[in-house]
Amino acid sequence: MVAFLGVFLGGAGLGTFLLARSHRPAHALVSTHTPLSNKVDVPDRNEDDEDRALAFRAPTGRAPGLSCDEAQRIVRDFRKEQLAYVAPPVAAHVFAVATSDWLDPHGLWSAAPDATPAAVLEHDAAQLILDLQGTGDCKAPRHIGQALHAWTAEVHKSFLAGRRSPSADDGNDLAHRAFAVDAPSDARGFARTLGSRYGAFDRDFGAPFAPFLETGEERLFPVQDTDAWGAIVLAAAVRAYVDVVDPHSAWAPYGEEASVYDVDLESDRPPRLWEHATRTAVGARLDDGTLPPLAVGDVLLDVNGMATAGLSVEQLDQLAFSAAEVQEGATVTVLRAGQHAPLQLNLTPPSPGPKTAGRPAAAPFDLPVDRVPYGAGDVAIIAAHDVYDDLGALVTGAIARERLHGDRPLVGIILDLRGNGGGSTEGAIDTLGIFLPGAKLFPMKRRDGTIETDRAPEPKEVDRWNGPVATLVDVGTASAAEMIAGALSAYRRGPVIGAPTYGKGCAQEYMEDVAHTGILRVTTLLYALPDGAAVQRVGLLPTYRFPFEPAEGKIDREATMKNAPPSWLGPDVRGADYAQTFPPVPWPAPGAAVGPCRDPNVCRAIELLGDDKKRVASSRQR
Repeated sequence: MVAFLGVFLGGAGLGTFLLARSHRPAHALVSTHTPLSNKVDVPDRNEDDEDRALAFRAPTGRAPGLSCDEAQRIVRDFRKEQLAYVAPPVAAHVFAVATSDWLDPHGLWSAAPDATPAAVLEHDAAQLILDLQGTGDCKAPRHIGQALHAWTAEVHKSFLAGRRSPSADDGNDLAHRAFAVDAPSDARGFARTLGSRYGAFDRDFGAPFAPFLETGEERLFPVQDTDAWGAIVLAAAVRAYVDVVDPHSAWAPYGEEASVYDVDLESDRPPRLWEHATRTAVGARLDDGTLPPLAVGDVLLDVNGMATAGLSVEQLDQLAFSAAEVQEGATVTVLRAGQHAPLQLNLTPPSPGPKTAGRPAAAPFDLPVDRVPYGAGDVAIIAAHDVYDDLGALVTGAIARERLHGDRPLVGIILDLRGNGGGSTEGAIDTLGIFLPGAKLFPMKRRDGTIETDRAPEPKEVDRWNGPVATLVDVGTASAAEMIAGALSAYRRGPVIGAPTYGKGCAQEYMEDVAHTGILRVTTLLYALPDGAAVQRVGLLPTYRFPFEPAEGKIDREATMKNAPPSWLGPDVRGADYAQTFPPVPWPAPGAAVGPCRDPNVCRAIELLGDDKKRVASSRQR
């Protein structure tokens, strides 16, 4: 049985797809192997785990591996059972490049131009696809594994030669210097450089740091047989296959599942020991968001006995979460700038805080609101940059505060959804309950043709907003944010102002994979607006067009994304009497000038409200 863990609508395509894998570069560090026959033990969750949205397992420190049977079962279930649509065939070259990315995150194994396994992977890619799809004999991963076995031994020789010629640089400086570089043009030369850094660190720091250096070397150049390498190839191939088939889907093994979630959107975001870290040759330099007594600039050497040297991006990130969840706290070893001895620290787990404290460190507890003069009263412009799980509660709180604030009456609410890449369906639906209590919302179609329809909640009367409402959108408005603006428009409840939106009309669900080896995020649903209008590959056409430019610069739309899911027109679920149940609430003409606004463009845009002559004349083809 597949365990479903939640529904998510990430606004993919905003620079890179949101909530996809960590999208690590081809040079991120990889660790040692999981044997072909091994399965990952899944620890039982305790009652405390059930109280949290997410509970992350500790990383293994080894490169993930899958047996042929496990890989085939995951791919078969993903492609033929869970995916919301019939996906096109996988292009062998694209698949080979993606597999190389997951196989070789540091550039030494297959990403560097001189890495011989890359050619073998390219040659065997078509057969590897057949192996994953269950029509091959699984000889391809073993063949690629043979090439990796020989090549890593060769590159390791370059590393050892460099270690015998230590760098003249100071070891402390090297310990803090970023390990990651662009994918090296010469793997042997890069390995030699790493070796010389290890030699300098060993020269300047000596025996206390030897275990960390040894672990890093083992993860860089693992000594393992062809079968073990084949298991690593299969795990990388499954990750690549899922990504290539559907750009919004992802698979991650246990110990790296944080890479498929966007924890910043959780209302009860799990704690972590640090926010961002940069890998160095001997550990991880902590860059911000550290939990005391950790300090920014520390080079983290180990956590609860797990050395950080050579950990992949995904496992290092996972470690920040999993160690913070240990009830008895964490014991860590760090190197501080200017010191030459390891420092051991004891960290106590952070105390749970209010739900809004789960926001990203840079975000306020409350949604930002601008109150702008509009005719005889004011409008509250509420900015939502993501659709959090608890967005409905945050919007409710913002409106309640504004009702009590100011000398002039509050005559309208404007939700600023520009650049909002989406997030939680629950957050979108709860937000719509404020303006459309009890309304039937989005028909959602599964692969088998089953259509599910959401209904907005019915909050207390005091928490509803019965006055005028509108939304501001741009090309960066995607997914769950398009749900909010689209539903208000479909019910004629609130006009949409801005530019055509991104066009992501599909939803993802998290689930345990059928092989019980990891977590899948899968596009399981295509959704339409309450009037049946398509969103996927189409987007929203504004009621009032205004040329808002995205803050991130040029953003491609969903329709241009490789292998994006198909569009879908759904049934009209509003009901014949929806106009009586939810009568339009027209915006009054502002009369006098609007504003001033912090952004003059916003004032110019909302001046269009109440001017029917400037509505975009449009009809959706059904």
